[in-house]
Amino acid sequence: MTKDSDVIVYVVSDAAGDTGEYVVRAAIAQFHPIHPDIRRAPFVTNKTVLEDVTAKAKRLDAIVMYTLVKPELREYMRQLAEQYEVQAIDLLGSLIEMLEHRTGRKSRQEPGLNHVLDADYFKKVEAVEFAVRYDDARDTSGVKKADIVLVGVSRTSKTPLSMYLAHQKYKVANVPLVPEIKPPVELFQVPKAKIIGLTIDLNYLNVIRKERLKALGLPDTASYASTDRIEYELNYAKSIMDKLQCTVIDVSHRAVEETASLIMEKVKKE
Repeated sequence: MTKDSDVIVYVVSDAAGDTGEYVVRAAIAQFHPIHPDIRRAPFVTNKTVLEDVTAKAKRLDAIVMYTLVKPELREYMRQLAEQYEVQAIDLLGSLIEMLEHRTGRKSRQEPGLNHVLDADYFKKVEAVEFAVRYDDARDTSGVKKADIVLVGVSRTSKTPLSMYLAHQKYKVANVPLVPEIKPPVELFQVPKAKIIGLTIDLNYLNVIRKERLKALGLPDTASYASTDRIEYELNYAKSIMDKLQCTVIDVSHRAVEETASLIMEKVKKE
C-alpha cells in the first residue's frame, strides 16, 4: 500500500495526455494536501510502450489512467492491466462506445482532436505567455493590460492561479504585496472589478512558509516564516486591499482549481 505522499499515477494517452492529467488533479484536490507523482506517457502509438508502462506501474504500485482513442490500444491496455493486476481507469472508452451506440456512427479514432490549432488555442497560448511575462510584477505595465490582477502576500498561490486562469484564456498579472515595497501606481489606476485580493489564515501560511524554507534547505526559523512577520504582512496587505476596494478571497485550505473557479465566477458576473 503506498503512502499518501507517494501516490503515483501514470497518465497514458495517444495524444498529449492533458485530459488525463486534469482529471487526476481534479480528483486529488479532494485529498489535499496530497501531491501525486503524475507521470505522462504521451503520444503512444504502439503496444510496446503500454507494456513498459504497465510493468512500471506494477513495480511501483501505481495507478494507470488512460485516454486512448484507438480501440486496439485501448483494448490492449485493458488486457495488460488485468494481466499485471494493475489498477487502471479507462477515461474515454466507455463514453466513446456509448456515443457510437447512441449516434449510430463510428468515432473518427483520431487522437488529439480537442487540441486543434484554432483561435481558442492561440488565445490560450497568448494568455499563458502574458502570465509568464507579468508574473510577480516583473513588468508593472501588465497590470493595465490584464483581464485579472491578483494581489497578495508571498505563498498565496498567485503564480499557480495565474497559470491556471491563463489556460482558461484569461490574461492575468499578479502583484506581491510586501510592506517594504510600494505597490505599483498602475494598481490604483485600473477598475477595482479587475482586482482580486488573496488572503490566507496566519497559522496556515506559517506552515506553508516553513515547508518552503525546508524545501530550499533553509532553517524554518527565518523571519519569513515567523508569525510576527506574517501577521505584519497580512495586515499590510489588508490595508492595501481596503484602499483598492477589491474583492478578497481566502485561499486557506483551497485547491487552486477551487479558488480559480470563484475568481472566474466573479469576473463573469462583472
